[in-house]
Amino acid sequence: MNKLKCLLGGLAATSVAALNLNNSMAAETPPKVPRFSVEYMDRSVDPGTDFYRYACGTWLKENPVPADKSRWGGFGQLQERNWFLIHQLLESAAHPTPDPNQGGDKKRAEVIQKVGDFYKSAMDTNRLESLGFKPLKADLKRIDSVKSREELLRLLAEFHERGVGGFFGAGVSPDAKNSEVYAFELGQGGLGLPDRDYYLSDGFTKQRDAYVVHITKMFTLLGEKPEEAKAHAATILDVETALAKASKSRVDLRDPVANYHKVTTASLAENYPDLPLKFYMMESGLEKVPDLIVGQPEFFAALDKLVKDRPLEDWKVYLRWHLVTAAAPFLQAAAEDEDFAFYGTVLRGQPTQEPRWQRAAKVIDSHIGEALGQLFVEKYYPPTARARMNELVENLKAVFRDRLKKVDWMTDETRSKALAKFDLFTQKIGYPDKFRDYSKVKIRSDDFLGNVQRAEIFESRRELARVGKPVDKTEWHMTPPTVNAYFNPLQNEIVFPAGILQPPFFDVEMDDAVNYGAIGVVIGHEITHGYDDQGRKYDAHGNLNDWWTEADAKAFDERAQKVVDQYNAYEPLPDVHVNGRLTLGENLADLGGTSIAFEALQRALAKDPSKRKVIDGFTPEQRFFLSLSQVWRTNIREAEARRLVTVDPHSPGQFRAIGPHVNQPAFYEAFGIKEGTPMWRAPELRAKIW
Repeated sequence: MNKLKCLLGGLAATSVAALNLNNSMAAETPPKVPRFSVEYMDRSVDPGTDFYRYACGTWLKENPVPADKSRWGGFGQLQERNWFLIHQLLESAAHPTPDPNQGGDKKRAEVIQKVGDFYKSAMDTNRLESLGFKPLKADLKRIDSVKSREELLRLLAEFHERGVGGFFGAGVSPDAKNSEVYAFELGQGGLGLPDRDYYLSDGFTKQRDAYVVHITKMFTLLGEKPEEAKAHAATILDVETALAKASKSRVDLRDPVANYHKVTTASLAENYPDLPLKFYMMESGLEKVPDLIVGQPEFFAALDKLVKDRPLEDWKVYLRWHLVTAAAPFLQAAAEDEDFAFYGTVLRGQPTQEPRWQRAAKVIDSHIGEALGQLFVEKYYPPTARARMNELVENLKAVFRDRLKKVDWMTDETRSKALAKFDLFTQKIGYPDKFRDYSKVKIRSDDFLGNVQRAEIFESRRELARVGKPVDKTEWHMTPPTVNAYFNPLQNEIVFPAGILQPPFFDVEMDDAVNYGAIGVVIGHEITHGYDDQGRKYDAHGNLNDWWTEADAKAFDERAQKVVDQYNAYEPLPDVHVNGRLTLGENLADLGGTSIAFEALQRALAKDPSKRKVIDGFTPEQRFFLSLSQVWRTNIREAEARRLVTVDPHSPGQFRAIGPHVNQPAFYEAFGIKEGTPMWRAPELRAKIW
């Protein structure tokens, strides 16, 4: 149900695979700043033959994926540097030096203590080993005692509040057709594998088999007899396969109109008589809410029938599994190692876990991230960076506004509304003006899983309490250290965390061409999301509202189809193609961002001709395209590549590194690429929208 349009998939959310036991800082050295470099190039490759290898080939050869990663590239290098800095903050917070003034900022001291205690709880492996599965004992007993579907739904609501998945998804966000007010939403979910295709496609048979083995092992660790555990694993796969068959594909989920169905709360009992959602709503404190949004009614109709047809014991087994798998990364080594063996190694191809401190840092970032982010920006993000970034955003906005005024395929009726939307467009840079207050979250230095669950409860209750109330437009949906950016269609805004405003994206030591090819394209990418194939369906106030004429919508779709066709042809693995329809929004944003940023560079060079100079043997135009390609330098493991091409709305890095280029006439001019070479794309096939 996440409507944000992010620059990169996979880094916006923190994964919580197993943690290993390396807790020493002694051997660490600061990672190298991953800035643009002509040394990354492979000049033995002709740019017209393979521009990606030309721009990044030497880096690709010299930077294999580290053993504790599933992919590696410019994003990963920068995030790794950020984690290094965060590690220092965490160690300092966990072992603070005494305040010589015996005073200071009490609120800040509380933030430091919560961050430090959370970190200590994650690093105390002796405590976790002594506990084993004891932290789950009470919940497992409660599942066993469930006697009816009504009790099951009550317990599910409580589990959802604590971050335990199952059955379906639920959350709070602005109402897509009344974006000034928060609404409660229900959507499809309940799967333990990454996507419905993992259950339904012959291409994932090995992963399904491994999933059953994984569940069996985990239940055996929990204390079940091997045969009993194996039977329970088969039940879980059967239940989840039925849920997968009822689920929409990721392509279908992209359409916000088709996935918006407002219903009255009272109608839930009539619509789904055997799925007692009334009790779920009551336990969530929402029984008096007049209406809610059901994303996929067909899924809930199927779930209603499944709940009726399958015995209650099956659902108790299923819920027990989702409790265990949600908790596994925060338990003893046997549980977290088995969790990583499947979700890290089998599904992503990652041989070993990241250092324990780093995995702990990611958990803290995902649960009390603005507390950690407050400490991060205080130490590592200067105010001057925020000011410079705002200047670059304004430069890109000026170009895009001019594009809207003169794009030749749009009628004046739609154009006026497009400009009205852009006039209300806003940006957030670096970090929130006011950080989230976690004073109500109890953090203990000896209760890792408890800290995670209490943080989940705090966030769930904070969101549930807002249903029906005005939207907080100051809120951020990424933490400050995150290496990513997003467009929020419900608020018509772009957001750039401090974490991404560093090399290779934003580099004060580099020329304009490199910066416009990196952070300039990122800015343009997020701006364009407001007018991609789905973002364009939201009006100036962030509401789902068809403000296009039929002729303009048709003209847009005809141009977008060229992008679908282009990316459908790309093969990240033999006989595995990019899904041009799934990735369309991100590909359109890459295309628009590149075109807009290139024009912004030209304007900057025209304003100050002294900046038009050859550096390292390359013109500004050449450095722009090289910089853009180097941002997307990526080495990736096969299992992760296969997973991402199935679930990720972003195209693989090697195609983002060239896909926008081949639609730009300036690219061919900059490198003298002629017709008949592999990089050449016939003019009639090139896409140009914004």
